[in-house]
Amino acid sequence: MGDPRILYITGWMRSGSTLLGNVLGELPGVLHAGELHYLWQNGVLNAGTNSTCGCGRDLTACDVWSPVLGDGDVAGIGAARRMTILQRSLLRTRHTRDRLAEARGKARTAPGVEEALGRTASIYRTLAERGGERLIVDGSKYPAEAAALLGRADLDVRVLHMVRDPRATAFSYKNAKDYIDPMSPARSSGYWSAFNTASELVGAVAPDRYLRVVHEALCARPREVLARVMRFAGLAGEPPVDETGLVSLGENHTVTGNPDRLSKGDTVIRSDERWRTRLSAREIAAATAPALPLLTRYGYPILPTR
Repeated sequence: MGDPRILYITGWMRSGSTLLGNVLGELPGVLHAGELHYLWQNGVLNAGTNSTCGCGRDLTACDVWSPVLGDGDVAGIGAARRMTILQRSLLRTRHTRDRLAEARGKARTAPGVEEALGRTASIYRTLAERGGERLIVDGSKYPAEAAALLGRADLDVRVLHMVRDPRATAFSYKNAKDYIDPMSPARSSGYWSAFNTASELVGAVAPDRYLRVVHEALCARPREVLARVMRFAGLAGEPPVDETGLVSLGENHTVTGNPDRLSKGDTVIRSDERWRTRLSAREIAAATAPALPLLTRYGYPILPTR
């Protein structure tokens, strides 16, 4: 077996990465790991939420994750505490430029980066032996982590940048959910701009290992867009979805993420346009203003239809 092949999804949250990962996970030899970045905080330290495996079992009882959690050097309590410190100090969005410079050999690697990436790479290798031999999908969405991983010689990393209309993501964040606190439209769009700008930096430095996918295009033309993603990820075959966007989802082993990852059975990929009528004009304006520099780049109108 060669180096593990990783499709790392980046961009702002609530952009459809969980569903896309689960759809890809229906292909033979593809394992959707969910948001692996949160394994140590949620799965080991139990300091977060929504950490049940996508198969419905506790991570320690899951056939895929129990061997990972049994490796104390990688996922023990001490390793988890150390990993969360390293993630906060080295792999935040604001660290993207530094991690890109290191990955390109333009700067000396900061202390702790190799340690953090080594633990992540070790988990990738374990997952490659437990269902992810063709591809591992990591939906963590941290541009700095994606940048750092591009510098690993022992991993074949491709970066998928997912973008969704900032008004839609603002609507998703408007109300509290079981696993996430509410966020104002202006704040959500501020993060949207920061995460997408950082993801663009990754694409500028490594254009041959970067692909941008627009959520609304995925919903409008699911087979076409999924086929493009599969080619980019090095996957042959037909997309596991029909022309109407219908896909039958089975069991997955996502470590954390949107609770929709627990859904199984027939699912239709479709766009949620409720924000157009349920956000007030003032909220739409608040979500639009911070995103203005990137709106037209991604094909979104400044003044959306209601």
